[in-house]
Amino acid sequence: MIPQWIIEKKRDGGVLDDAEIRAFIEGYTSGAIPDYQMSALAMAIFFSGMTPGETASLTDAMMRSGDLVTFDDWPRPTADKHSTGGIGDKLSLMIAPLAAAAGLAVPMISGRGLGITGGTLDKLDAIPGYDTRLPIARFKDIVAAVGCSIIGQTDRLAPADKKLYALRDVTGTVPSIPLITASIMSKKLAEGAAILVFDVKCGRAAFMRTPGQAQALADSLTRAGDALGRKTAALITEMDRPLGRTVGNALEVAEAIETLRGGGPPDTRRLTLELTARMTTLGGIHPDLETARGGLAELLDNGGALDVFRRMVEAHGGAPGIVDAPHLLPRAKVVVEVGAPRAGYVTDVDALAIGRLVLRLGGGRTKADGAIDYAAGIDRLVQAGDYVERGAPLMRLHAATPPPPPDPSSF
Repeated sequence: MIPQWIIEKKRDGGVLDDAEIRAFIEGYTSGAIPDYQMSALAMAIFFSGMTPGETASLTDAMMRSGDLVTFDDWPRPTADKHSTGGIGDKLSLMIAPLAAAAGLAVPMISGRGLGITGGTLDKLDAIPGYDTRLPIARFKDIVAAVGCSIIGQTDRLAPADKKLYALRDVTGTVPSIPLITASIMSKKLAEGAAILVFDVKCGRAAFMRTPGQAQALADSLTRAGDALGRKTAALITEMDRPLGRTVGNALEVAEAIETLRGGGPPDTRRLTLELTARMTTLGGIHPDLETARGGLAELLDNGGALDVFRRMVEAHGGAPGIVDAPHLLPRAKVVVEVGAPRAGYVTDVDALAIGRLVLRLGGGRTKADGAIDYAAGIDRLVQAGDYVERGAPLMRLHAATPPPPPDPSSF
């Protein structure tokens, strides 16, 4: 294989065959193909695109670049959910234990946040003692014993993706649907789940800003999964406004616990049920979505899902006491209310502005290795349609030091 011939073929709009894609990814993973040639191929893919068959081959090659976790002959169907990222999106914290309580096995490998988008691992790191860096053998043991486990990506899971993503980030090739699909799917397929449900966010605070872009990504993800023998489903969900009434790691954990108790904001509960219902119907736990919604709602209301969450936290070394006493989570030194400048109905809450505000409060990273204040963030956030009196709180800011007052008109 001559790497530049493959680059030229894709540059000129050609269709790469499976052997060419596999050889290129194997060479890049081993170091035989240098970064500059991989960057050139990524740019050629960015401009020329890929067919569904090429995307599936790329995904499979990246998945097989490292270790594969298997759950062969397990008594429970294995399932996972992936979100493309949003503001206030704490859904994995509820979906994993809820799906496990319903009868699925949920091996979930999640990521950290960067910039305004929060990551599931950062939320779990807010739980005292919770270890997200477990070896695969321990990860599988917890899934078997508890029904679910959430950890971070190991160095040996889809290493080609780890190398390629770093290049895409600095070469302007991140917004490519085939490359996004291969990045997401290679990690998810390597973790061994047979069922994959995707939450594709769409809106001003999402990576996919338009419905057309979101639909194209959803179609690409499900096609790749189907081609590689997985059962898949995708929902396109709105990310113009934050999800729930909290944004920030420890605050979102507390809201997740509230939702697992049968409470929580209606939008958070509703989307938790919708995504989990697709997992359980694909897994044969429920015969249809309506039955699934009812059965899953009961598991939220009767404490079944909360009990699984408690056991998962304990199995990971976390403090299970936070389930009954969320005040044991990290707490900010400073809490400031932001009052409404006038009475009236809230017509909009800008998720992008809220995400940027939480970043300034210390609740996110401005670089990949940056530190996070797990207590920082926003709670008691109003939602569109709420009525507020003049001076009533629109939100509370949590920070280590007194924050500058935000402009309420920007929300």
